[in-house]
Amino acid sequence: ATARHILVKNPDDIEKIRGELAKDSFAKVAQQFSTCPSASQGGSLGSFYPGTMVKEFDAVIFDPETKLGEVVGPVQTQFGYHFIVVDKRSGV
Repeated sequence: ATARHILVKNPDDIEKIRGELAKDSFAKVAQQFSTCPSASQGGSLGSFYPGTMVKEFDAVIFDPETKLGEVVGPVQTQFGYHFIVVDKRSGV
């Protein structure tokens, strides 16, 4: 799969991120607000296989119900809160 995400540590930032996503591109919001090193690439995580990411993240990425190109989240993991966009899915 290939996906992008925005990671925030503070749950108080969730509504702010939602508001920003309503008016700006995912990549731009990721660059401005994500605490993940992937922020500099617009949140891009590149390509990966099932089992590579933490289970909560994988569950969203590889769920056939998750529509490609749509923002999903926030999804809570041990790292914080993720807004996720699945760009491509294979290997499921």
